[in-house]
Amino acid sequence: MEPMPFPRVIRTVGELQDESDHCRAQGLRVALVPTMGALHEGHLSLVREARARADVVWMSIFVNPTQFNDPNDFEAYPVNFDRDLALAGENGVDVVFAPGVEELYPQGAQTWVEVEGLSESLCGASRPGHFRGVTTVVSKLFLAARPHVAVFGAKDFQQLAVIRAMERDLGFGIEVVGAPTVREADGVAMSSRNVRLHPEARIQARGLVKALDAAERAVLGGELSRDRLISEVETILREMPLGETDYAELRDPISLALAPEFLSGPTLLALAVQFRRPEGGDEGLVRLIDNRLLDPTPTR
Repeated sequence: MEPMPFPRVIRTVGELQDESDHCRAQGLRVALVPTMGALHEGHLSLVREARARADVVWMSIFVNPTQFNDPNDFEAYPVNFDRDLALAGENGVDVVFAPGVEELYPQGAQTWVEVEGLSESLCGASRPGHFRGVTTVVSKLFLAARPHVAVFGAKDFQQLAVIRAMERDLGFGIEVVGAPTVREADGVAMSSRNVRLHPEARIQARGLVKALDAAERAVLGGELSRDRLISEVETILREMPLGETDYAELRDPISLALAPEFLSGPTLLALAVQFRRPEGGDEGLVRLIDNRLLDPTPTR
């Protein structure tokens, strides 16, 4: 069998804009899947979603330095461009946009895009500047690719909400699609960070989905108290000795405001846990997030 051809690689904004103009002139619908590489099945599911919604599928691979509030986290982010390019080609990506840092952040750059409100809680509270980096780079990718549709993973629920707000407020005219979270066989949400977990921490990471499952069962069983639900979730999270909970919160899925004392409609349960190595210390810390939409009034 002939190997799948690699997708075309574009390195500059100008060339990608020219390609977008060419596709639009032909009446082709363009989809963009923004990534930081280290591709896994979760990313590839976004490609399939994009393919169902467009004629051509583009993927960006760019480890964005401005969204890392911890330089060590940025340095440790896994990079294997050749592997990513092969996976992109095997899964039908037509173009990979892989700019250098200076292409998106030219010397002297001083312009930022920031969404207030939505970006200030949850991950925004514990990672100052993170979402400013996300919205700035995504706006640059939107301007470079000029897609009709962009696909993001719902595992990063707050990121999705922030990007949707940015798109609406700035009038990009791009359909922003959220694709369901893809999970490992044991239920742990797929993440490029999973490979960095110590084996013991990787086993303990199952506690995140265990907590989500328990909360969902409780709500379906009639438990509507915000405080009691969070207490049950935190009890389960404490069963992970290598994990330190960053947050476990119930939030409105649209505004991300704190949920009322008693749930009355669909509510986001958002979790973030930072895992350390058994020997302790700050080396090798890995932060995982997960979420579940809890609905106390499901359609019957």
